[in-house]
Amino acid sequence: MSSLKLTQKLAQRMVLTPQLRQRIEMLQMTTVELSELIQQALNENPVLEEVMTDEEFQEISEKILDQNYDSSGEIFSNGNDKNSASPADLDTAENFTSEKISENGFNEETTQDFESDAEESFENPPDPFEEVDFGREFQDYLDPGYKTQEFEFKEDTPSFDQFLSRAPSLTDHLEWQLNLQQIGEKLKEAAVCVIGNLNEDGRLTASNEEIAEMCGCSIEMVEKARQLVMSFDPVGCATRDVKECLLVQLELHGEGESLAAELVRNHLEDLQPFRLRHLAKDMGLDVHVLNEEIKKIRILDPHPGRRYSSEEPIYVSPEVKIEKLEDDYIVYFTDDGSPRLRISQTYHQLLVQTDVTKETKDFIKEKMRSAIDLLRNIEHRRQTIYRVVECIVERQREFLDKGVEYIKPMMLKDVAEDIGMHLSTISRVVNGKYAHTPQGVINLRQFFSEGMMNEDGEEVSTRILKLKIKKMIEEEDSKKPLTDDQIAKILGKDGVKLSRRTVAKYRDQMQIPGSRERKTVV
Repeated sequence: MSSLKLTQKLAQRMVLTPQLRQRIEMLQMTTVELSELIQQALNENPVLEEVMTDEEFQEISEKILDQNYDSSGEIFSNGNDKNSASPADLDTAENFTSEKISENGFNEETTQDFESDAEESFENPPDPFEEVDFGREFQDYLDPGYKTQEFEFKEDTPSFDQFLSRAPSLTDHLEWQLNLQQIGEKLKEAAVCVIGNLNEDGRLTASNEEIAEMCGCSIEMVEKARQLVMSFDPVGCATRDVKECLLVQLELHGEGESLAAELVRNHLEDLQPFRLRHLAKDMGLDVHVLNEEIKKIRILDPHPGRRYSSEEPIYVSPEVKIEKLEDDYIVYFTDDGSPRLRISQTYHQLLVQTDVTKETKDFIKEKMRSAIDLLRNIEHRRQTIYRVVECIVERQREFLDKGVEYIKPMMLKDVAEDIGMHLSTISRVVNGKYAHTPQGVINLRQFFSEGMMNEDGEEVSTRILKLKIKKMIEEEDSKKPLTDDQIAKILGKDGVKLSRRTVAKYRDQMQIPGSRERKTVV
C-alpha cells in the first residue's frame, strides 16, 4: 500500500526576476511602445515625475513673466518695497519720475497733493475684490440662479460618440446598399448572412447549406440573396472564385457573351504570355485579336473587397539617427517625444521625516524600487541599442557613403562577437527598429544579409546580387528575355559564380517571373 511522504530535493533552475523580464521585454520594444510603457508608469507610480525640456521650461517661464506685466508695461514686485530693487534701479526710477513730472508741467503744489493722496491710499488701501466688474467681465462664469432652467438637457441632443467617424468597411458598404432595396424580410436576412461571411477579398467562404442553416431559410433563398449581393458595388462580392468574379463583372459591362467571357470561362489558366500563341492557334484566332480581348479582362478587379480593407498603415518612428559630421558618423537618439523621467524629490524627503508613518514609508520605498528598476532598464536599453548601431555603422560605412550597392555581408553573430553580447540580444535589439540614415529610413534588419565569395576572395552580399539580377532583367529585351542560365553566365564574367538554380531562387524571392512569362508576344 502506497503512502504519502515528504521529501527534500536540491536542484538548480534559472528564474527570471520581474526586473530582468522587464529588461528583456524593453529591448524588443519600439519607440512608440516604450512611450506607452513610460506613460503607464507615470500614471501608476507617484514617485516618478516627468522632466521638462529646456524649451518647455523657457515657455512656462515666459508665460509667468507675461502675467507679471500690467497694462502699462510695469512689473509688479513680490515685495512691493525698496529692498526688492537694487540701488541703481531706484536711482533710475527717481530720475525717470522727476523727468516725467517736469515734462508734464507738475508744480510743487500738485506734487504735494499727489503725495497726500498716495499716503491716504496707502493707509486705507482699496479692496481689490471691489474693483472687479463681475457683471461684465465674469458674467459667463457665474451661476445665473433661476435662469439655469433655460439650459435644460434635451434628450434628442446627439451624444459625443455620434461625432466619431471611421472609414466604412466592406460590410457597412454592402449593408447600406441592402437597406435601400425593396425586398422581403427573409431575403434580406439571408443577404445579411451572406455579407457576414465574406472575407477581405469579398469572397464567400461559407457554403449555401451552412448559410441556410444559420438564417433558417432555404438554399434557394440563399442563392437568390447571393446573386443580389453580387450586383452591389463593388461588383463581384459574394462570388466563390476568381473566375465567377470576373464573369459577373463582364456581364455587368455587357460582355457576358463576348470572347473575353469565353476566355475566362474556359481558358483562364491559359491566359499566360508564353501560352497565347498556342491558345490563338487552338481557337483559330489572330494573336492581336486575342490581346485585345485580354485587355478587357485586365481592367477587371479579381479582389473587389480589398478597396474597403480595414488594414491601417503602419507608421514608422526611427529609433536613432545616423548623421555624418565631417569624416565621421554620429549616432544619437530621436526620442524627443518620449517623456523623460526622474525620482520625485518630494517623496524622497518624506523618507527622512519623523512624522511619516511606517506604512507610508514602506509604500514609498516599494514605488521607489520599481521606479529605479524602470530607469535602469531604460538606460540599459539605450546603451545596448547605441552599441549595436555603432557597430553597424563601423561595418557599413561604404553603404552609408555610396548607397545600397555597397552594402557588405553581415550576420547577427558578427555584431554579437564585436560587442560581446548574446546573439538573442542582438536579434531583440534590431527587431522592429528603424534608423534615419543618409540613405533614408532603413530597418536595422536590412543591414544583415548573407554573402558569397567572388573570385578575388571578397564577400559579396546576396542583396547586391539580387539587385544586379533585377537590374539585368529590367534592361533586357522583352522579345528575347534572359534565361536563368544566361544570367548566371553574365554574373560569372563579373567574378561571381552562381548556379542556375541559385539565380532562379533569388528571382523567385523577388517575385520576378521566368523568361517564358516575361516574353512579349508580337
